[in-house]
Amino acid sequence: MRYEMPFNYSLDEAVVSSWLVIYTAPRHEKRVAQHFVLRDIQHFLPLYRVQRRWRDGSTVTLNLPLFPGYIFVRADRSERARVLQVPGALSMIAGMGREPATLSDAEISTLQRGLALHHAEPHPLLAVGQRVRIRSGALAGREGVLVRNKSGFRVVLTLDLIMQSVVVEVDGDHLEPLESDSLAS
Repeated sequence: MRYEMPFNYSLDEAVVSSWLVIYTAPRHEKRVAQHFVLRDIQHFLPLYRVQRRWRDGSTVTLNLPLFPGYIFVRADRSERARVLQVPGALSMIAGMGREPATLSDAEISTLQRGLALHHAEPHPLLAVGQRVRIRSGALAGREGVLVRNKSGFRVVLTLDLIMQSVVVEVDGDHLEPLESDSLAS
């Protein structure tokens, strides 16, 4: 007699834990991480350091989440409900078939090693074809369309008065995405 595994079930999935992405309440990432420590739930909250100046002129160094609103948790199927019972943990990011999206150990390890070696900070997502504004430099304030981002960012700037366009190379730190409602103007 041949035994067949039930549909949507594998031994690997039942036994092996994987890294899940948890969506948190806004600005609750550190509090959720503290609850995970208390409940002995393995997690990873990447942080970056930033200097901020308060209104009174004092300067403070803050550790802020690199991915605001998200925290990574290593859990198997049986622990998923316990993860979502943590105050501030709102949901798991879903993948195909409404199953939670997972990351491999290698992906998390690469992220951890990379962050240990390099300074990282959040940056707005920029996509080819998106309208962007140059924030600093000689072309500050000019708006254009992002056309390529392999080795660097290229922005097409159009001079409407003479109906001509030019492509300029711009550092990604000097760009900001424009809101979709700005496209109409």
